Amino acid sequence: MPPDQILFLCTGNYYRSRYAEEVFNFRAAAEGLAWRAFSRGLAEAGSSENVGPMSRFALDALEQRSIAPCGAGRLPTPCSPADFEQASLIIALKEVEHRPMVERRFPHVTGRIEYWHVHDIEFAPPEVALPMIDAAVDELILRLQRHGQHQGKHQGDGGHDQN
Repeated sequence: MPPDQILFLCTGNYYRSRYAEEVFNFRAAAEGLAWRAFSRGLAEAGSSENVGPMSRFALDALEQRSIAPCGAGRLPTPCSPADFEQASLIIALKEVEHRPMVERRFPHVTGRIEYWHVHDIEFAPPEVALPMIDAAVDELILRLQRHGQHQGKHQGDGGHDQN
């Protein structure tokens, strides 16, 4: 049976969601959890300010944590309706920023999304934002372990706030 999937969402799928995906997959594998994460961007087009496939801040932080990113070469990927069908749990990294994007582009999934509160780089430096993601991922892993690893298809916390 394939593992349950978590979809991490941010604006451009370049920094926060990519970092969360890599950290979650590394830690879940270390804990023996039958969950895998993937990530997507809610913006319809990527930013011209993003250089390369993944933020250097995310890559540097992963290296500092001895995590070899499996998806470092993948270009940012915009979200599509099919991504929501794959996901058992959907987490957007910043409610104030992402809820309006979800409501505009994907209104049919608004009730399935859990929101964290991690600022993008222009509002919080990586030394602040990325440890927030680390802590939220740790809490998520503990929650999945407490719930026997399986929350069931399409049964997220529906707007539950974290961090």
